[in-house]
Amino acid sequence: MSPPDPYTFPRVTRADYPLLRGWLAQPHVRAWWGDPDAEIALIDEDIDEGPTDMRLVALADRPFAYVQDYPAHHWDMPHYAPFPPGARGVDTFLGDPAYLGQGHAPRYLRQRCRDLLAAGATAVVIDPSPDNERAVRAYRRAGFVPRGVAPCEDGDPVLVMEFDPNSSSW
Repeated sequence: MSPPDPYTFPRVTRADYPLLRGWLAQPHVRAWWGDPDAEIALIDEDIDEGPTDMRLVALADRPFAYVQDYPAHHWDMPHYAPFPPGARGVDTFLGDPAYLGQGHAPRYLRQRCRDLLAAGATAVVIDPSPDNERAVRAYRRAGFVPRGVAPCEDGDPVLVMEFDPNSSSW
């Protein structure tokens, strides 16, 4: 019998906003995500009835990261058009700088993506900036495979990656 997965994914509540705002203000997060108050406003738009499933990532009951997933075809994101109905898009950041550089992001993301596939997702996709080398490395280690660079809805390029549970650079 294999050991239990180490990460838990509690749903985000409004009580988590100060924690999220603090993480979003961290330089390593702020470089790739928007203004913390604007990001919290977007989370607040979806928290009750939106299509996005927003989660904290915790280890030993201590939250240190954020992960969200959503129907990849809910918004008109042409770079996800090749993926089948039922595909889930994922976004994430590791917020607590004390957890950086320890391999947590690939491990929790791999665990979360496997959970999504087990729950019926037909594919799990992610779209980092090709310039975000740290994220791209972590996603590759998690088992994401590059499928190509495409323009995002705002025209900026994104690296379209698809999770393959049989792929990992561990």
